[in-house]
Amino acid sequence: MKKILLFTLFCLSAVAQKANEEFPVFPECAGMTGATLEQCFYSRVQDIVLENFNAADASQADVNVLFEVNSQGKFVVQYVDAPSPELEREARRVFGQFPTISPPLYDGRPSYAKYSYKIKIPLERTTVTAQSDSRTVGVNTNSYSADVKDGKTTVGNPDDYKELKEYDSIIRRKFDSPQFKSHLNIPFSHAVYARFDKAVNQLGSNNHTASKPFTYAEVARYYDFGTEFASIAKDRQGWWGKKLWNENLVEFQGDGYWFTFNPIFDLRLGKNTPGDVKSTYVNTRGIQFQGGIGRMVNFSTTIFESQGRFADYYNQYTASLAAAGGTPGIVPGVGIAKTFKTDSYDFPLAEANVTFAPDQFFDMQLGYGRNFIGDGYRSLLMGDGASPYPYFKINTKFWKFKYTNTYMWMRDVRPEVTEDRTYETKYMASHYLSWNVSKKFNPGFFESVVWANTNGRGFDANFINPIIFYRAVEFSSSARSGNALLGLTGKYKVNNRINLYGQFLIDEFSLNDVKDKNKSWKNKFGFQFGAKYFDAFSVKNLMLQMEYNHVRPYVYSHSDPLTNYAHNNQSVGHNWGGNFRELIAVARYHYGRWFADGKLTIGTRGLDFDTPEDSFNYGGNIFKDYEEDRPWDIGVSIGQGNKTKIFIADIQAGYLINPQTNLKVFASVIHRNFDPSQDTLTTFSNSTTWFQVGMRSDIFNWYFDY
Repeated sequence: MKKILLFTLFCLSAVAQKANEEFPVFPECAGMTGATLEQCFYSRVQDIVLENFNAADASQADVNVLFEVNSQGKFVVQYVDAPSPELEREARRVFGQFPTISPPLYDGRPSYAKYSYKIKIPLERTTVTAQSDSRTVGVNTNSYSADVKDGKTTVGNPDDYKELKEYDSIIRRKFDSPQFKSHLNIPFSHAVYARFDKAVNQLGSNNHTASKPFTYAEVARYYDFGTEFASIAKDRQGWWGKKLWNENLVEFQGDGYWFTFNPIFDLRLGKNTPGDVKSTYVNTRGIQFQGGIGRMVNFSTTIFESQGRFADYYNQYTASLAAAGGTPGIVPGVGIAKTFKTDSYDFPLAEANVTFAPDQFFDMQLGYGRNFIGDGYRSLLMGDGASPYPYFKINTKFWKFKYTNTYMWMRDVRPEVTEDRTYETKYMASHYLSWNVSKKFNPGFFESVVWANTNGRGFDANFINPIIFYRAVEFSSSARSGNALLGLTGKYKVNNRINLYGQFLIDEFSLNDVKDKNKSWKNKFGFQFGAKYFDAFSVKNLMLQMEYNHVRPYVYSHSDPLTNYAHNNQSVGHNWGGNFRELIAVARYHYGRWFADGKLTIGTRGLDFDTPEDSFNYGGNIFKDYEEDRPWDIGVSIGQGNKTKIFIADIQAGYLINPQTNLKVFASVIHRNFDPSQDTLTTFSNSTTWFQVGMRSDIFNWYFDY
C-alpha cells in the first residue's frame, strides 16, 4: 500500500497565554522570546511527532491530544480522542518519548500549561505559523489527499478536502480561576467566611459586610483567593492528584466564558448517647455547576440527594416541623423530607443563582437559596436557618452606600392553611441600606414586610417600590395586610483586629407602654450585641467571637398567623423564634489546611406547655395568633411559660481536602443539655452527646444548635 503522509498541525493552542506567561522552551529554542519562541515550540512538537508516530496501518483519521507541560518541563497526556485504541496508544507512546524541557513560566516562576493538538492522518510536514491572537497553527489548505483503490492511485479534488477553520480555532485557554474575580456568590458558610473576615474588615475600607452572601468580586479587593489557594496547594503532577487536592473536577475556560463542574458530598457517621437510634448518618451526593459568560453574567446551581438519621433531639425537632399531607418532617435548613426505610429521612435540596452585573453600581440576582443580614453568627433581621426559597435581589453600590432590595416567595405548609393538598403562598420584601459614615463606623437601616396571597392579591405591587416605607404601606392597606418589621444594624471597627457589631429589631412598639415600664406584650423587639477579635492574642488566623441575642415574646408572630416571619415552618429571623435570650462564644482557627472550631451556646427559652391544663400562648411559637390565648398583656418577660435552659457545646476539627469545593474531613462532638421547668409530651428534659466523623463539602450553614 502506497503511503502518503500528510501532517497538519491544525490546532495547537496554549491555554490563556498572557503577557506574564512564557512558553515552554526546547533546547533548540533557547534564547528566543515572544512569537518566535511560540513558533519554535510548535515546530519542535511537530518534528517529534513526525519522527516517531507510526500510522502505517491507519486510514484517514483525526487524533486529538490534550496534553500538559508541567512545572518540571515534562509532557503529560491528559486525554486522547482517537477512532481506535491502537491510535490512542500510539499517541500516548509518542508523547511519552518527549524530552524534559524548560517549563512554562508564570510571573517568572515555573508553572504548567495545557495544550490541544490535532493529528491528521495520513501525515505530512507543513509550514507552522504561530498566530498570537488565538495561539493556533496555520493550516495548509492546498494539501491533496490520495486514495488507493484496486492498486490505482486517484488524486482527489482539493475542494473535496477543504475545511473551515472556525471549529478548530475555538480557543481553550488555561484555566486561571476566573471565578475568584467574578460576580459569583461565595457559598455562605461561617467557617469559610472566617478565613477572609479580617481582610474585609480593615480600617478605611469602603465595603459593606452585613449583606450576605458576598460575591467574589466584593472580597477580591481585599483578599487574594489565588494567592491563598496557591499557598496551600499540594505538589501533585498526576491528573487525579490535582483534581483531588487542588482543582475542580472539570474546569474549562474559553475566550470570555468559563465553567466548572464538581461532585458534592456530605458523608458522615455518628453516635448519640443516650439515644433510641443505634447510629446516625448522612449520605449526601450532589453536583455543582458554576460558570460565567462575559463580564456581566455568572451562574451557579447545586443539586443534592440525601438520606440521613440524626441524634434523637434533632429527629424530634424535624418531626415537629412536619408539613401537611403526612410528611414525616422538615429537615431544618434543608426542606420537606419523606420517609427512608423505617427510621431515616430522604431530603433532596437544590440551590441556584444567576447574577447580572451590568456595571460597577448594580448587580441583580435571581436565585433559589437563602440570604443573611448582619455581621454576627445569628441574625435577628434575616437569617439563613430556613429552607431555600426563590428570590430576586438588587444590590446598588455608590459612594459610601450599599442598598439591597430582596423579594422572596415563601410557603406556609401548616395543615390549617393547606387546601386541596396545596400549600399556601406568601411573599416577603426587604430593604437594607448600609452606610459607611466613617472609616470605623457603619450603621444600617432595615425594613421588611410579609404578606399573604389573600383575595387573589398575588405579589402586591404596593411593596415592590424599592424606596418606599413598608410600615406606611402596611398601615394604609389595613392592619392585617402585612407583617412589617424595622431594624437597625451597626458595626464599629476599633482597629484592624477588633470589631463590635449589633442589631435592633422592632416588630411592634408602643412608646407609651415603654414609658409606663409595664413590660407590655406590644413591645415586640429584639437586640444583639457582639464582638470579633481577629488574630486573637497575636495568634495568626485565630478568631474569637462573643455574641448576645435577646428577643422578646411574640416577635416574628402576627395577628394573621399566615403572615408570620417564617418559611416552611422555620423562622426567617433567629432560628429559635421568639421569647429567648442567648449567649454564644465562638473560636475558629486554621493553619494551612488544618482547622478547628469551637462554639458554646447558653440560652433560655420560654416555650408553651400545650397541655389541657395550660394552653396559653406565651410568645415563643411564632405560628400562633398573638391576639389569642395570651395569659396577660403586661408583665411580659423573656422565659415566661415553660422556661427552658439550653446548653450546647460544639467542637469540630479536621482537614481541608480541596479548597475549590471546601471539601473537608472532620470529627465533631456536640453536647446538648435541654432542661425545661416542666416535662410535657413535646418538651422534656434530655442530655445528648453526639459524635460524628465524616467528609463534607462545606457550602452552606447547617445548624444543629436548637
